[in-house]
Amino acid sequence: MELLANVGSWGHWLFYWVIPFLFILTIVVFFHELGHFLIARWCGVRVLVFSVGFGRELVGFTDRHGTRWKLAAIPLGGYVKFFGDENAASVPDQSAIAGMDEAERRVSFPHKSVGQRAAIVAAGPIANFLLAIVLFAAVFALHGKPTAPALVDAVQPASAAEAAGFRDGDLVLSIDGRRIETFTDMQRVVMDSAGRTLTVVVDRGGSQVTLTAVPKLVETKNALGFKHRQGVLGLRGKPGPLETVGLGAAVRLGVEESWFIIERTVSYIRGVFVGRESLDQLGGPIMIAQASRQVATAGFFPLLHFAGVISISIGFLNLFPIPLLDGGHLLFYGIEAVRGRPLSERAQEYGFRIGLAVVLMLMIFTTFQDLLRSIPWIS
Repeated sequence: MELLANVGSWGHWLFYWVIPFLFILTIVVFFHELGHFLIARWCGVRVLVFSVGFGRELVGFTDRHGTRWKLAAIPLGGYVKFFGDENAASVPDQSAIAGMDEAERRVSFPHKSVGQRAAIVAAGPIANFLLAIVLFAAVFALHGKPTAPALVDAVQPASAAEAAGFRDGDLVLSIDGRRIETFTDMQRVVMDSAGRTLTVVVDRGGSQVTLTAVPKLVETKNALGFKHRQGVLGLRGKPGPLETVGLGAAVRLGVEESWFIIERTVSYIRGVFVGRESLDQLGGPIMIAQASRQVATAGFFPLLHFAGVISISIGFLNLFPIPLLDGGHLLFYGIEAVRGRPLSERAQEYGFRIGLAVVLMLMIFTTFQDLLRSIPWIS
């Protein structure tokens, strides 16, 4: 019986922790690297390695173009290595470049035009954004979208909504001129408007009434230990059924959902600089694993939606102008385009060293935050 209990425990851990975590990271990393790979092939660059994960190769094969496709042991990222690269971070191999003949130069990444190199690098984050749109569209088309109207079911006492004059039964029509169709639409406008005066038009018994409301800044903590600071009015609505939509509408909603997440990300970064948000909301692989477990228990479609969120996060993070990341390469290419020649080898080397230090510090910080949040889970 003890053996069966252990097997059941390991099966639960595998099904709700390992599989969702690997599913999300693998699909997000694969499409990110696939973006680099496809544009590189289109530009005539020879691709040496396409790896999902780092470290020792677990399985792999070599295609007819000479590219080694492999799944590596550490599933915390991936890379595409081009001909002329020194390593997985696409640092140019100067010694190899110096010894190339004309035929090798034609398929070498460093010898492509600055526009081609920029397109190859930017294709990774773009692929992440496109993947998110596809995932969100699939959720809307197959699972449905929320349809609960922005109808006030209850007004919380001593809330911003009560101070603004909201009443039970009010139907929110617009906020600052923006049309509101569902309760979710209203929540998304309010959560990013803490301390800001909003002009809200409601339908009250067939007549339109204009209210002025100022959402309160409220800090909450979810089951993962994340602190969220957002605007709250203090209104409660009634849940409504999910409505499946056609393919065209699903794609449009997928684009809108992606744009909303990008806006929230930019708002968070801006909030960090002005002191409204805290860096303790950042997370790393442990956080992704914990969140993957939670959404997996909620079902397959929440897991798909979470994969879309992670895809946007990784695409956005890679656009930061930090050497070693895609954004750092784009920064170098932008400087090269303005100067008419690339930065010196020495300047690039220092840039990559600084970038490596920043990335390592970010990894250490997010891992430390993950461990602090994991203590209740471990307990």
